[in-house]
Amino acid sequence: MPDTANLPVDSLEAGALRLANRLVGAGFQAFWVGGCVRDVRLGQAPTDYDIATDAKPDDIKRLFRKIIPVGKQFGVIIVLEGGHEYQVATFRAEGGYADGRRPSSVRFTDAREDALRRDFTINGLFYDPLADELHDWVGGQADLEARRICTIGDPAQRFGEDRLRMLRAVRFAAQLGFGLEPGTLTAVRQHAAAIREVSAERRRDELIKLFRPPHAARGLDLLHESRLLPEVLPELAATRGCEQPPEYHPEGDVFTHIRLMLSHLPDDADTTLIWAVLLHDIAKPVTQTRDEGRIRFLGHETIGVEMVQEIMNRLRFPKADSAAVKTCVCHHNQLKDAPQMRSATLRKLFLRPTFRDELALHRLDSLASSGKLENFEFLEAKFAEFRKQPDLQQPLVDGAALIALGQAPGPELGKLLDDIRQRQLAGDLTTRDQALVYAREVLG
Repeated sequence: MPDTANLPVDSLEAGALRLANRLVGAGFQAFWVGGCVRDVRLGQAPTDYDIATDAKPDDIKRLFRKIIPVGKQFGVIIVLEGGHEYQVATFRAEGGYADGRRPSSVRFTDAREDALRRDFTINGLFYDPLADELHDWVGGQADLEARRICTIGDPAQRFGEDRLRMLRAVRFAAQLGFGLEPGTLTAVRQHAAAIREVSAERRRDELIKLFRPPHAARGLDLLHESRLLPEVLPELAATRGCEQPPEYHPEGDVFTHIRLMLSHLPDDADTTLIWAVLLHDIAKPVTQTRDEGRIRFLGHETIGVEMVQEIMNRLRFPKADSAAVKTCVCHHNQLKDAPQMRSATLRKLFLRPTFRDELALHRLDSLASSGKLENFEFLEAKFAEFRKQPDLQQPLVDGAALIALGQAPGPELGKLLDDIRQRQLAGDLTTRDQALVYAREVLG
């Protein structure tokens, strides 16, 4: 039996043990269920603990002081313990999934029947932490050992209950490095089009998890193999078979290029970088032309920005995420010309809020094509040098200072501010006094 004495009092596991002790002490059953049991069996640290019990919602409310009744009608209560949140749910069976997401009816039942209603066998394991006993009514332990994702019962029925489970099957397979059980994969392929019935927000959240490193490239492979890719990201599916000039892209088509970039993502890649990788060449299929055998993609950055806007709006991404990815896509070809740029131009690039992601995108783009990083290393060195010059980070003067010198508000004020800023970035003006002298000369 796990011993709370050997755990930090504020640890996630210690809190889960205290909750189980309190339920059992009151005469109820208490099992850890789902992902926490799966992760422990795989030797991984759980990120959350869910508890299943025969205690009814009113019993749970009576036993625990700090609660959030998020789904009382489904027997689900959030309990706050030791600074953590735990989902405590009454054993239940469900039926009548009319909308392909939520059950029309719920009845309370026992632990075994509760396990049988769940999605995948590896998520259907129940563990009694006080007796140190594993209960496996669904074959989850065998599937963990075989490293496969398999639905509990008929896959078509499971996916009919909640269409998102198809995308979750792919995500779990990618995340855990598992294979998809043949019957489960066949069912996903047969019902893939139904994923469009799932809300954009739920699809977006699963895709964000799917494309996290280090399993992002495998996630893309499984989306294709499961036939979900053209349903969730048809524009990305169109990159398969889109040829590129072999002298610049010996790796192959656009899809292969994107996949290689995903395989090189750093573990700490943020949402902006990941989705910039996925979408930076999204317009190549629609802009591809051949001129005497030469393949071109004229304007793919500009059209790509429009496509990014449509895709990220469709998936209900926050506007800030969409704007950052659009900036990266718009400028992703610009950095290759960095050695020929003037100092002022380079410094303008460095001031963009997205520059770190743009630089990381450029590195991945290079790794997945020529493999040469000289240009990236040049930019990295210049950027490091720029960051050591705090006097360049902020403009020397603002609009109020120029108005005080006699410049009227309006477009000319903006032009003069920009002129002074460009001269500052070029190194021609280095102090506020120099900038004011220059402004007086311009104003005459």
